Amino acid sequence: MKFTKEEKNWILYDIGNSAFTMLMASIMPIYFNYLAESGGLTEVEYMAYWGYAASIATLIVAILGPICGAIADNKGMKKPVFITSLILGAFGCVCLGFAKQWLVFLIILLIAKVGYSSSLIFYDSMLIDVTTEEKIDQVSSLGYALGYIGSCIPFIVCLAIVLCSDFIGISMPTAMTIALLLTAAWWVLMSLPLLKTYRQIYFVEKQKNMVLGSFKRLGKTLLNVKKEKKTFLFLLAFFFYIDGVYTIIDMATAYGAALGLDSTGLLIALLVTQIVAFPFAILFGRLAKKYSTARLISVCITSYFGIAVFAYFLSNQVQFFALAVLVGMFQGGIQALSRSYYTKIIPAQKAGEYFGLMDICGKGASFLGTAVVGGVSQLTGSLNKGVGVVALFFVAGMVLFQMSVKSENE
Repeated sequence: MKFTKEEKNWILYDIGNSAFTMLMASIMPIYFNYLAESGGLTEVEYMAYWGYAASIATLIVAILGPICGAIADNKGMKKPVFITSLILGAFGCVCLGFAKQWLVFLIILLIAKVGYSSSLIFYDSMLIDVTTEEKIDQVSSLGYALGYIGSCIPFIVCLAIVLCSDFIGISMPTAMTIALLLTAAWWVLMSLPLLKTYRQIYFVEKQKNMVLGSFKRLGKTLLNVKKEKKTFLFLLAFFFYIDGVYTIIDMATAYGAALGLDSTGLLIALLVTQIVAFPFAILFGRLAKKYSTARLISVCITSYFGIAVFAYFLSNQVQFFALAVLVGMFQGGIQALSRSYYTKIIPAQKAGEYFGLMDICGKGASFLGTAVVGGVSQLTGSLNKGVGVVALFFVAGMVLFQMSVKSENE
């Protein structure tokens, strides 16, 4: 299948922002563990504070996302708000390299994650402007696929710098500063083609008071979503199952590190996840031509339930490698197909505010997952129980998703 220049440039941003995602899921939790130990935190406190920081960041985006999304739907506004969030995220990424105390690090991390997560709301809503309904599953899946494999390029460089810091003759904090600078540069560089060619096709006309008008439209959208049974049930289902997915992504390395697993092995395992995710994301995009998107999403949810149960019993390096492979097989599929499936069932001209609502149920919902993992871990004193409870999110997600699919035929 041939892709247009606009589609290719849109996909490039997935390659760019995925470098930050990879760093967040791998090296940064380990580096935070280094800062936490220096600050006198216990292993359980380290994991809990990391989870709380992720939860606060996603909660902020959940609140601001729909509002900013509604503003972005105004004619000519989507690119400016996207650029603003991109700058905030990349600048925060750079500043993280200069944070030497664990609390300062977490505060800057909040800023970087808010910018990063906000940019994805606008980026996802751009999909409807750059492609057609016939190609939307393939474009969305290829974006995730190339994002996984593309992020390995800066990640391997950063990993080499961090792991070989003693050999090079630099300290761990200096190595992390270089790694974060490289990640931010890669992120911005991969964004430039999209910024050059993107044109907002679907929009609402600007009103005299754009902000007030956006709030009014958002209020109407919230009321309409409740009336649109299929969309409403899907958002509820998405809230639960993607909550579980993002919780596993956010907490995987922190979980392994807290269990005392080898840091180098953890990083290599996550690199394996990216490599495995590449062909499987493309595979799910191709399967979408033959099977319904809803059916494929159901397969992914069921598989993630099994992954969460397996994580409950995880205790050694070999099992963590197996977990990394399993996550890689379904991670791209469930994310890409959920994005394209949702794009098909929402009004094109209100994509920004609808994706803002989706973000409440997605990355915003991971507030619940990471908070539950942190809270259960502290209350029970068991890391495994904290992670194992995530399986319940996939059960709820599957039930609601099947209700959403059935509502289409009612």
